[in-house]
Amino acid sequence: MSQTRRLAAILAADVAGYSRLMGADEEGTHERLQAHIRELVNPKIAEHRGRVVKNTGDGMLAEFSSVVDAVRCAAEVQRAMADRNAETPEDKRITFRVGINLGDVIAEPDDIYGDGVNVAARLEALAEPGGICVSRVVRDQIRDKLPYPFEDKGEQSVKNIARSVRVFALRPEAVAELPVTAVSPPAPPRRRVGPVAMAMAGAAALVIAATAWWVYPVTRSSLSPVGSTAESGQSVLAPAVAPRLSIVVLPFANLSYDPEQQYFADGITEDLTTDLSRISHMLVISRNTAFSYKDKPINTRQIGRELGVRYVLEGSVQRSSNRVRINAQLIAADTDTHLWAERFDHDAGDLFTLQDGITRGIAGALNAQLIAAEAVRATDNPDALDYILRGRAAENNGWTRDNAAGAVAFYEQALALDPRSVEAHNLLAGMLIGRIFRRQTGTAAADMARADELVKQALTISPSDAFTHDLKGNVLRIRGRCLEAIPEFERAIAGNRNIVDAYANLGWCKFLTGSIDEVIPLREQALRLSPRSPFIGTLYTRIGTVHLLQSRTDDAIVWFKKALLPARPAGMLKGVHLYLASAYALKGETELAASELAEARGMSGDNTFNIAWVKTHQYWPDPEPPPSIRTLEDRTVFAGLRQAGMPEE
Repeated sequence: MSQTRRLAAILAADVAGYSRLMGADEEGTHERLQAHIRELVNPKIAEHRGRVVKNTGDGMLAEFSSVVDAVRCAAEVQRAMADRNAETPEDKRITFRVGINLGDVIAEPDDIYGDGVNVAARLEALAEPGGICVSRVVRDQIRDKLPYPFEDKGEQSVKNIARSVRVFALRPEAVAELPVTAVSPPAPPRRRVGPVAMAMAGAAALVIAATAWWVYPVTRSSLSPVGSTAESGQSVLAPAVAPRLSIVVLPFANLSYDPEQQYFADGITEDLTTDLSRISHMLVISRNTAFSYKDKPINTRQIGRELGVRYVLEGSVQRSSNRVRINAQLIAADTDTHLWAERFDHDAGDLFTLQDGITRGIAGALNAQLIAAEAVRATDNPDALDYILRGRAAENNGWTRDNAAGAVAFYEQALALDPRSVEAHNLLAGMLIGRIFRRQTGTAAADMARADELVKQALTISPSDAFTHDLKGNVLRIRGRCLEAIPEFERAIAGNRNIVDAYANLGWCKFLTGSIDEVIPLREQALRLSPRSPFIGTLYTRIGTVHLLQSRTDDAIVWFKKALLPARPAGMLKGVHLYLASAYALKGETELAASELAEARGMSGDNTFNIAWVKTHQYWPDPEPPPSIRTLEDRTVFAGLRQAGMPEE
C-alpha cells in the first residue's frame, strides 16, 4: 500500500518545566494547561486553518498548509500567553516553547511522521520558554510576509539529525512587543437553509443595512487606508464609489485531481493578497473576506458592490505530473469586462519557491495593468493621485523620450497639488535620474540638480523612506561617489526588501568599486524579485559581463544571448553585440564573432566604432571602475574585440 505524503508546515510545542510543575501541583497544572489549550491554543490553530495532529501530555503537534499561518498562529499564541500569565505566580505559569519546520511528511489519520517532524521537535527544544524557533526554510518563506524580528542563531547540531540545522529565533522579549490579537469565536455549525428562510433573512439584512446607513453613514475616511489590506471581521458597508486601485483576490480554484493540492492554490491566493497590498495606494480586501466566496458562483458585479472594489482577480491552479499551470485574469467589477489574462506554466520542482516566483510575477504584471486602467478613467478635477497614476502609466508605456517627458510633466503637476507628497518627490526624481542614464535629456546637469533637491526634500519629510534612500544612492552614483552610495542602497533594502532597483544598483556599485564577486548574487536577487522587469536586459548584461571578466566565457555567452531578447533601444543592444563578439573570439569561434561585430557596427557611427571610443564612453554617466577591473577588461573584453577585428582607434 502506497504511503500518503504531503508538504506541511509542522508546529511542535511543549510546556517548559512541565515535570517540575506537575511535581509541585499535579491537578492544578493539568487544569491550567487544559484551560489554555481549550480557550486559546486550539481556537488559534483553527483560526489559522491548522489541524491538531495529536496531544502529547505536555504539548502538541499541529500541521498547517501555510507556513505563514503556522508562524502567525505561534506568535499570537505566545503573545496571548504572556498576558494570561501576567496575573499568575511565576512558579505556576504555563509557558510554551514552539518549533516550526517545513517538510514532507508521511500522513496517517491520527499522526504524521518524517524528518520534517523530527526537525520541528528539535527546534522546539532549542526555543526559549515563551519563544519560537524556526528552520531556515520557514524563515525564508516568511521574511517578506511577516514583521517578526527573528534572530539568526546559526547552524545547530541536533539530536538524531545527521545534518546541522540553521535556526532562527523569536525571543520572548520580542514576542512581548507584538500587538495583542483576540481569539476569534468558533464558527457556528453550517446548516441547510430553505428558500423561505433565506428570503426572510435577506429581507432582514436589507432592513438592517438601510438602518445602519442612516444611523452610521460611511465616509471615505472610515474605510481601510490605501496601501493596506482591508481586514474582515467588522461589518463595514461598501462605499458608494469604490476607491481607486481597490481589488479583491478571489480564492484560486484547484483544478488538479489531487485535493491535497488545495494548499498550493490557497497559498497563491494568500501571497497575492500580501504582495498586492504592498503596492502604493492599493486597497486589498483581506484574505478572510475573500475566502468567504470560496466554492461559490462568481458574480463579479455583485462582488464589486458588496466589497466596494473596482477590480476582481480570479484564477486557477492545475498540477499534472511535474508541471504546474496557473491561469489568472483581472476583471473590472463595474462592467464585468476582462482587462488582462495570463497563463504561467512551470516545472513543479520546489513548490514554495515556485509559488513565490509566480505570485511576484502576477503582482508585478497587475501593478502595471491596474495603473493603466486607472490612468484612463478621466476626471474633471484631477488630484495629485490622478497625476501620479498618469505618470506611472506613461513610464510603463516604454522608455521613449516622449514618454519620459510626459511622466515628468505629470509628476510635476502632482507635486504642485501636494507639495508634501513623498511619492511625488520620489517619482519625479527617479524619472529625472532615469532619463539621464538613458541619455534622453539635453539638460542632464539641470535634471541632476533638480533630482538632488527633490531627494533632500523627501528625506526632510520622511527620513526613513526606503525608496528615497535608493534615489539618494543613485544621485551619489552619478556623481562618482559609489562608496557613499553603497550604504544608501543597503539602507533602502533594509527598509524594503522588495525594491528591485536597490539590489541592482547595489550590485553595480559593488562592481564599480572593485567588489566583483558580490555582483552576481545581488543581480540575481533583482531578477528573482522582478522576472519581468523593464531593466531585465541590463541585468542580464551585467551578469554576463562579470562572467566574461572572470573568464567564464560559456556562462557569459548564455547571459548575453538572454540580454538580446527583451525589446530595447539599439544603443543598449550595441554593447551586448560587442560583448558577444569578444566572447566568441576568445573561444576561437571567428565566424560568430565577426557576425556579432557586424551587428554592432550597423548600430554605430564611423567615429564611434573603435576600442578607444568604447573605453571612453562605456560607463557614462557612471564613474570609471578601479584599475583592477580595467586590468580584467584588457585581458578579456578588449582582447576579444581585438581578435574579432575591432579597430583600436
